[in-house]
Amino acid sequence: MEDNILPDPNVVFPVPDIKTVVYIKPTIKNKNITVGDFTYFSDSDFESHVTHFYEFYNDKLIIGKFCQIAAGVEFIMNGANHQMDCVSTFPFYIFEKWNENVPSLDKFPLKGDTIIGNDVWIGQNSTILPGVKIGDGVIIGTKSVVGSNIEPYSIAAGNPAKIIRKRFDDELIEILLKLKWWDLPLGEINKLIPILHNNNLEYVKEALKKIVK
Repeated sequence: MEDNILPDPNVVFPVPDIKTVVYIKPTIKNKNITVGDFTYFSDSDFESHVTHFYEFYNDKLIIGKFCQIAAGVEFIMNGANHQMDCVSTFPFYIFEKWNENVPSLDKFPLKGDTIIGNDVWIGQNSTILPGVKIGDGVIIGTKSVVGSNIEPYSIAAGNPAKIIRKRFDDELIEILLKLKWWDLPLGEINKLIPILHNNNLEYVKEALKKIVK
């Protein structure tokens, strides 16, 4: 398949005549946000949905390829965390003219970088809390609050979000994690679509076994 007819990950509006679905990667300006090719947002101004990003924390939001992020999803970063072992939780240090410098980072309940895998679907109006790790192929139900790690190819929902079940059996999950279809050349992904969108999972398993050796 020739390059000029392959999908372009740097197009901002990939759905003709629709301005509320955007590929996120070409819109990113914050150096601490990394988003993979073809991950889309069903909303506008993705960076406005990543909040409490204070430079002195230096935490990162890392999102893989081919993720589907619905409207209203919010990513809350470590700047939302306040010191809780003091008499007051008020963050004087971020406001001007108060007599406090930024405390050393070891005084904060920092959770680390927020990392979202590949081919993850995050349902509408969900909230992802700081430092969460969401594995490849996860589905997050609408209005969920994700405060803990979610294993690959699981379905999770609720507040707090809990794993409801695995999407597939362990053998198929292992095959998919080896395949890493999102890292294949675009021409090969195009050829794989009939398998990736086939709901006969036994057929899918046998077909992918021939590819993943």
